[in-house]
Amino acid sequence: MSTAQISLSRIRKVFSMGDVQVEALGGISLTICSGEFVAIMGSSGSGKSTLMNILGCLDTPTSGSYHFEGVQVEDLNRKQLADLRNTKIGFVFQGFNLLPRTTALENVELPLLYDRHRKNSDPRKSSIAALERVGLGNRLNHEPSQLSGGQQQRVAIARALVTQPSLIFADEPTGNLDSHTTLEVLDLFQKLNRAGLTLIMVTHEPEVAQYASRLVQLRDGQLLKDEAVCTPRDAATDLAENYCRGAA
Repeated sequence: MSTAQISLSRIRKVFSMGDVQVEALGGISLTICSGEFVAIMGSSGSGKSTLMNILGCLDTPTSGSYHFEGVQVEDLNRKQLADLRNTKIGFVFQGFNLLPRTTALENVELPLLYDRHRKNSDPRKSSIAALERVGLGNRLNHEPSQLSGGQQQRVAIARALVTQPSLIFADEPTGNLDSHTTLEVLDLFQKLNRAGLTLIMVTHEPEVAQYASRLVQLRDGQLLKDEAVCTPRDAATDLAENYCRGAA
């Protein structure tokens, strides 16, 4: 049986807007095991971004308990939270967030500059390996303006992988991509997941969520649905079909 990597118990998040209290999350309990590929869905205002920020240790809940790999997150101080994010978690965002006049290799090396414990003895070698893992070994010295949108997202994924995290959060990772490039990114995610990496992807697109193996849906800060996807779509198969149709 897989180990519980994330365990949330009755997580609430309340924002104060003047005299008004807005409850973004209303007591969410959720367990995610190592090696899962989870899609978190919900319309605007559902609480999915708030949940992602709490799961990624970017924000703290108003109440409730959050355990990450057995560690009680709410007991960690700011420095400990930063260490957890930098060593255990990788982030991929819709907007890529690459430094513009910096090569792909330098963008990927960036997280290793914040490794206070200097665990990585050869940052450049690790960064090259991460770029090769996402199929960009021949684009090391290209700046973002010289890369397609899909290639830029692959650089962002390599940057998330370079610290060898056990979990990657992807926040609308295909939102700026066309349908074919979306499939390429989803194919990469599925390959990383099959290699043992836990993936949590926030998306508002049902057609993207069906490539995950589990669907968590929120509405008005409540857990509306949590179910396994019996037969997730295979991005590699869909890519091959696209090529066949294009060649016909």
